[in-house]
Amino acid sequence: MAERRVAPKPRAPGRSTSGLVHMVRALRFRNYRLYFTGQSISLIGAWMTRLTTSWLVWRLTHSPEMLGLVAFIGHVPTLLLAPVAGVWVDRLDRHRLLVVTQVLAMLQVFTLAGLTLTGWVEVWHVIVLQLIQGVINAFDMPTRQALLVDLVDDRADLPNAIALNSTMVNGSRLVGPSLAGVLIAWVGEGWCFFLDGLSYLAVITSLLAMRGLVRRPARKSHRVLHELVDGFGYVRGSMPIRAILLLLALIGFVGMPYAVLLPVIATQVLDGGSDTLGFLMGAMGFGATCGALYLASRHSVLGLGRLIPLAAATFGASLIGVGLSTSLVLSLGLMVLTGVGFMLHLASSNTLIQTLVRDDMRGRVMALYAVAFTGMSPFGSLLAGAAATRVGAPLTVLMGGALCLLGALLFSRKLPELREKMHPVYVEKGILPAVANGLGHAATVEQENIP
Repeated sequence: MAERRVAPKPRAPGRSTSGLVHMVRALRFRNYRLYFTGQSISLIGAWMTRLTTSWLVWRLTHSPEMLGLVAFIGHVPTLLLAPVAGVWVDRLDRHRLLVVTQVLAMLQVFTLAGLTLTGWVEVWHVIVLQLIQGVINAFDMPTRQALLVDLVDDRADLPNAIALNSTMVNGSRLVGPSLAGVLIAWVGEGWCFFLDGLSYLAVITSLLAMRGLVRRPARKSHRVLHELVDGFGYVRGSMPIRAILLLLALIGFVGMPYAVLLPVIATQVLDGGSDTLGFLMGAMGFGATCGALYLASRHSVLGLGRLIPLAAATFGASLIGVGLSTSLVLSLGLMVLTGVGFMLHLASSNTLIQTLVRDDMRGRVMALYAVAFTGMSPFGSLLAGAAATRVGAPLTVLMGGALCLLGALLFSRKLPELREKMHPVYVEKGILPAVANGLGHAATVEQENIP
């Protein structure tokens, strides 16, 4: 029997929520609550594995170039496969597809745990398994992003769901790396990978427990290439989405590769070990969580457009500081700011794209979102690893931050034009109700306050 969504209860006019209830309002939906709980556990393990993998490669090779290569191998499948995966996300049942990707990811990390615990692990094992995980992620990321809208019965709460999702990711970023840093020193890398494998059981269980998900009617499908071209054409024709993705791609290419160089900075600049690396990653996670909580406290998408260049500039300036710092205390403070800037930029971009995109294009556009951010990172990581070998990790991080600042400046100069293009879309979707109702002066006021 076909499942159907239960219609949400209408909100009373003028009614509003405040405080903590308002910040977590998307959790009142059962399916989103299940997703949030399962992912919160699983992502702690995922962040443990991310840091542990970098530390394992560094321990085996002591090569910045190898750190960059492993990151490149793990992320390049997203660039190559995500656009095609987006077509299938728009065709297939997103819920079932996500269950499949999570099971495959669990098997991958258990394999890595087994190799490490037995002492057989070599760098080429890590590279092959990173490649496999990258292929899984190419399908997992757009599926996860596109499914999010189906877990929230009231579209007005989608921005809050995205912000809470960001809070979950970065709360995990705070706990996972810090926990991994301690566990690596205590029991070794293998047990960190094993615990990550167990954590996947939480998200798989939560996905299987969901009920009443939307089952979209089957649509006539063209060839994959035809639908892929349609997706690119849609993004090319939407100036706001195109501009957001371009800045995101720049941040992913020149900014985010700093993460693969943190083991070098932790050991060679700050004279620390795996615990220092964990603290640095945890500081960023703390900052990112603060940024996500701020977004969760907002009432609407209005004004988010101005946050995008401001957040990108904060991220870039903080990276410049990290490149110049030789003090652990100062570096931890700068990493907090890096996390704030990173999260505000990423989540604001995600929210605006999710509210602007047409439903029938959601999978393909969110796949391009994954390409812009995650897909560009491998090339940046490869370049950063090579640059760090020649000019040092601190200068490489500094140069990446400077380019992020430049991108933020260019985006801010285009913002008035972007706001003008977004305005009719938000009127059509009812996000600007005063305009939609034709309320003369109120329409002008709303236009001044669009993202």
